[in-house]
Amino acid sequence: MKLSPTDQRLLREIQRDASLSLAQLAERCGMAQSTVWRRMQDFERAGLIIARVALLDPSKVDCKLCVLAAITLRDHAEKTVAGFAQLIEGHPEIVECYATSGSADYQLKIRVADVEAYESFMTHTLLRNEIVRGVHSSFVLKELKSTTELPI
Repeated sequence: MKLSPTDQRLLREIQRDASLSLAQLAERCGMAQSTVWRRMQDFERAGLIIARVALLDPSKVDCKLCVLAAITLRDHAEKTVAGFAQLIEGHPEIVECYATSGSADYQLKIRVADVEAYESFMTHTLLRNEIVRGVHSSFVLKELKSTTELPI
């Protein structure tokens, strides 16, 4: 989908705040309200906008600890990879998962209340699963930047 500079401005605005009204978006982007509505519909039909969500403060919903876990699998058979995908989908503590190059097969971003909650999750969920060979965990000490905005 070819995006005009005006389209890009509109998308930047909704990435920052998806709760803005059509009138507010139109004003910020220098567009007519009807044009904003039409473009938003076009973006959704094209699959460019995949969801509109509210972002929560992790510390206020008992998910203060952020852990980055590098996962290695026992093997890379199709059944193993599919089983790992099921494992990931079944646990809301895992908020992001990426297949990666390098020494680990996957990188997970995990949100839990504290170190004890992570130790329990790692021990009882990750390490007890026959698919997982190893887990290397890093605890986030300080979040310097966190955004969902894409650089368009």
